[in-house]
Amino acid sequence: MSTNPFSLSKVKNIIAISSCKGGVGKSTVASALAMELSQRGLKTGLLDADIYGPSLPSLFQLQDAKVQSNEFKLLTPIEFKGLKLMSFGFLLGDAPAVMRGPIVTRYIQQLLFQTDWGELDFLILDMPPGTGDVQLTITQSVKLTGAVIVTTHHSLSLVDTARGILMFEKVNVPILGVIENMAYFQAPDTGKKYYLFGEQKAGALSSRFGVKTLVEIPITEQFSGDMRAFQGNTYIKKAADELLQVLEQPQTSQMDLKDAGYRDGHVVLVMSDGRELTAKAFDLRAKCACALCVSEVTGKTLIDIKKIPADINPQEILPLGNYAVGITWSDGHSSGIYPYSMFS
Repeated sequence: MSTNPFSLSKVKNIIAISSCKGGVGKSTVASALAMELSQRGLKTGLLDADIYGPSLPSLFQLQDAKVQSNEFKLLTPIEFKGLKLMSFGFLLGDAPAVMRGPIVTRYIQQLLFQTDWGELDFLILDMPPGTGDVQLTITQSVKLTGAVIVTTHHSLSLVDTARGILMFEKVNVPILGVIENMAYFQAPDTGKKYYLFGEQKAGALSSRFGVKTLVEIPITEQFSGDMRAFQGNTYIKKAADELLQVLEQPQTSQMDLKDAGYRDGHVVLVMSDGRELTAKAFDLRAKCACALCVSEVTGKTLIDIKKIPADINPQEILPLGNYAVGITWSDGHSSGIYPYSMFS
């Protein structure tokens, strides 16, 4: 199947909404964010990139929607209140998607390039969970403006959050921010907050991963899964505000990393302005804040520092935008993310 690059030629920004782990409310957040941008007068499209478990037909109550093709043999998106929608679920109906990777790749390319998106300010991609074929196909096929990671504060979600950040950075897709969904429940009668996945301070994800936390969304009845009744939400409005602000910022800064290496037991970062930031390799490994090294419930350090080799050293240092580095250590550990603030 040939692709049609002109179907995306008038799309200004392509934003991937990813979770890497299912069950964190990514599709609902992606749909609500797309609705918010559209309601602000921004021309917006929403692509459901989950072939095996498409969500858009159910979220927008459009199970009976039929996709047509135009005179150019391009698929015509379903429009809902000005928002352009496309999902494999519109083509498949209720039948299960039983297919192998190469076929899935072709369908994703069809939805991307054979859809008449027209002129858009934003195309929001609701990515499937994981870091597999679909993610690689999309990142290799189109130039993404950036990615937003949706997560909860649950330890398993945070492990996958780190993996997602590392995946996108390895294919040169900048991380625009993190949205923490289901962060807490706020009792309507007392206003007291209950942290179901363990209490944490605001900005904890930012300090851990080095990326901006766009918003913390509590468990709320408004996110019941029906976008037809969506009329804006305080938290989604904040997420949209923060996202637009990030996109307006210059893509380069004085904190850009020029080179990275290892010297005399230290990890050395050479910045674009000539400064060197250093940290002891042993200390970095011992201070790893990933969910494998720190308990999300108690905050207790899980790693046994006595078992860290005295000569621990980095095997690979991966720049993560202009905010952090990912390090694969000689002991095999590779899920840690180390913000520049850990260096001096």
